[in-house]
Amino acid sequence: MEAIKKVEKPKRHIFKHLGLMFKWMGSNSLLLIPALVSLFIVSYLRTLTPLFGQHIIDVILKMSDDGSKLPPFFADMLVDQGGLSPLLLAAILIVVLALIRAVFIFVQRAISGIFAEKTAYNLRNNLYLKLRDADYYFHSHSETGDIIQRCTTDVEMYKRFISEQSIEVARLVLLVGLSIYQMSRLNVTIMWVSLIIAPILLTSAAFYFSKVEKMFNEIEKNEASMTTHVQENVSGARVVKAFANEAYEVKKFRGLNRKFTDSDYGLVKKMAIFWSSTDFISFIQFFIIALIGIIFASRGDISVGVYTAFLAYAGNIIWPMRQLGRLVGDFSKTIVSVSRLNHIISNPGEYVDEEDKDTPEIKGSVEFKNVSFKFRDSKEDQIIDINFKAKQGQTIAIIGKTGSGKSTLMNLLIRLLDYQKGQILVDGIEITEIEKHHLRKNIGVILQEPFLFSKSVQDNIKISDTNTDLNRVSNVAKIAQVHNDIMNFEKGYDTLVGERGVTLSGGQKQRVAIARMLLKPKPILVFDDSLSAVDTETDIQIRRALNQEWKESTVFIITHRITTASEADQILVIEDGRIKESGKHEDLIKINGLYKNIWEIQSQINFQLEEDGEDNE
Repeated sequence: MEAIKKVEKPKRHIFKHLGLMFKWMGSNSLLLIPALVSLFIVSYLRTLTPLFGQHIIDVILKMSDDGSKLPPFFADMLVDQGGLSPLLLAAILIVVLALIRAVFIFVQRAISGIFAEKTAYNLRNNLYLKLRDADYYFHSHSETGDIIQRCTTDVEMYKRFISEQSIEVARLVLLVGLSIYQMSRLNVTIMWVSLIIAPILLTSAAFYFSKVEKMFNEIEKNEASMTTHVQENVSGARVVKAFANEAYEVKKFRGLNRKFTDSDYGLVKKMAIFWSSTDFISFIQFFIIALIGIIFASRGDISVGVYTAFLAYAGNIIWPMRQLGRLVGDFSKTIVSVSRLNHIISNPGEYVDEEDKDTPEIKGSVEFKNVSFKFRDSKEDQIIDINFKAKQGQTIAIIGKTGSGKSTLMNLLIRLLDYQKGQILVDGIEITEIEKHHLRKNIGVILQEPFLFSKSVQDNIKISDTNTDLNRVSNVAKIAQVHNDIMNFEKGYDTLVGERGVTLSGGQKQRVAIARMLLKPKPILVFDDSLSAVDTETDIQIRRALNQEWKESTVFIITHRITTASEADQILVIEDGRIKESGKHEDLIKINGLYKNIWEIQSQINFQLEEDGEDNE
């Protein structure tokens, strides 16, 4: 799949995806303002705690003459008031500030949670709309499991980052920045010693990021392959069981699972190396700060209170910076997820520039003029110089070998595919000038493999008009020759259809799909080999009912049955993407060509079957 493009140059790559993250936040990003304000208050109050310790040691316990390093507002509160000792006042004030911190932590987390959920909600809606509007090429080149993973796992990864990791980054920046500020007020020399670790940790974090991003990319692809395999086996469970292929599918899954596990294990090893090395560096740095602090304190350059405050601030700097490794890893995951999500969101879809197109009344005449078409990933045309006319109310049968281009021809008519040469006219108007939704609403299509939703039979038939009453539903079901089958179900029209219609037979699914299409009259009807799943007698009954109810509609029938094609007003014989023969049945059987060969073969088979039936009697 074309989902993940080659990784761009680092700086451009990172800033591009950061821009996307912010863009997807939309107006919800305003919620970050009160969250960041709360975060600033929490971080500032935390950096006051070491100063309270310094005040208690140096001022209250009188272990030095340095004086208090607390801001004057707080220092003035810690004097003997109303008989309460300064030590008790300090304890009370520390508890009060801790409670205030707790309140603002709650506010920050609540706002962040609301912000993340709203952003993820909008993103999921946007993804669904993009998938709905994506063109035929996108869906035909996408794996269902991979798409599902993008809309679930990748969205959750993005949501987790903006609600937790991004806030954590802001917290670390504020905590480290405020701690450096407070340290600079105490002793500039020890402050610079405390920052020696910063370039080392930042360099190692950047190196780690460059290594793990590619690994996360590989992990995502391996997980997508595994998810797709599971999805296909769940959907195709009947096929797997019918061919007794369980052992092969289990073996294949184990291989995919092993590939995913191995790639994940490789990442774990790199994470272990990074964490252990940065832990070692952090401990060394803390030891250096403690040692230098002892030297300064023993010489009288700093007090014992200031020394203890420095140790606390060193922890505020070293350990948050050490957390960069985890944040870099999460950021790498998020970058990959954002790239995968952007592949869907950046897809323009097939309805771009459709708003100003015409919505004429469509009666049903169709003309192909010198139409040629090839797929984007193909070098040769699949449809070559097609010319024919279909008048309103006519039935056109299209016959040909498998892969000759019959279905592609009809996909061009409904604009699932767009031709490169020639013209397709509906009532004299080129279809590229007709708004796609309008065009498709006027063309009823029954595919060779119909899709039914996990709803009741009635709901499946009413899907194009949910307000239709049951009488109309039963009428079109009778035309589709499926009414009697439905009434034999225990719950009739309220019978639930399993996923993809698995509770119905192939013929029943096909006829329910036909009934669904016939619910609303359309000027053009397309049967893409959809009558092949029903027996010949049912096929005849359906076509007779169509001739009575929809005699003004233009009908295209792709079929392999000569009996079906023989009653058409015009027959097109497609071979290698070209119309090799066209005309009525009576004319084509006089020509030595593909149609006559098929007719003779099917006639011989039917004759043989009749003889066998007479012999059995």
